[in-house]
Amino acid sequence: MFSPGTDGQQGVLGQPTVTARAMNSLEQAEDLKAFERRLTEYVSCLQPATGRWRMILIVVSVCTATGAWNWLIDPGTQKVSFFSSLWNHPFFTISCITLIALFFAGIHKRVVAPSIIAARCRTVLAEYNMSCDDTGKLILKPRPHIQ
Repeated sequence: MFSPGTDGQQGVLGQPTVTARAMNSLEQAEDLKAFERRLTEYVSCLQPATGRWRMILIVVSVCTATGAWNWLIDPGTQKVSFFSSLWNHPFFTISCITLIALFFAGIHKRVVAPSIIAARCRTVLAEYNMSCDDTGKLILKPRPHIQ
């Protein structure tokens, strides 16, 4: 069933006129452009926060690794109980607790948020023979030929 374009004109046998088809394709192109602009805007707005979360994760991971190295090479670690050795190495203990707390808070999702959004959009856009890159730019795929 044909729904007329903005001009509402139909030709012979209910077929759309050339202007109705042209307006319909222009509207579709504008809708695609608007969707692409909004998607790229949303992904680009996530980038600064994602960068900050990545830096926090890197700093805390390096601190935890450094603290773990110092904790493991300390000869006194083997001579005392586990909790006493943690008490003797507060830098490692605090950085390890901070890293665990960040993962419970969902930092692993926040550092890859733009990729998650792009992947979900790709899943939905695949039904329409489209895809998008990691920045949100639309990729139009050729229509499959039905024989």
